[in-house]
Amino acid sequence: MKHRDYVAERERRDPAFREAREANRAAFAFQLALVRARLDAGLTQQQLAERLGTTQSAVARWENGTTAPRLDTLLKLADVLDTAFTIVPHQGLLVGTPD
Repeated sequence: MKHRDYVAERERRDPAFREAREANRAAFAFQLALVRARLDAGLTQQQLAERLGTTQSAVARWENGTTAPRLDTLLKLADVLDTAFTIVPHQGLLVGTPD
């Protein structure tokens, strides 16, 4: 069974699991967007950390969801990665090149 099939089945039969996934959906979307933006920029975690003036372990914690970056750090991330992180009602997190 593929992971997505397992998750879909578990969501169908377990309301608590479904609620937990929904509650964490925005945080997971940010983590995924951050990893994709970093990889699209061709940077390692270490290289991104150096450009931000932080540590590789801090970047790893943001990417794995252990912690979230502060707003000022999020602004630096967007600048260094030349992207935008936008929260849109009813659409969630959108990531893209700034206008």
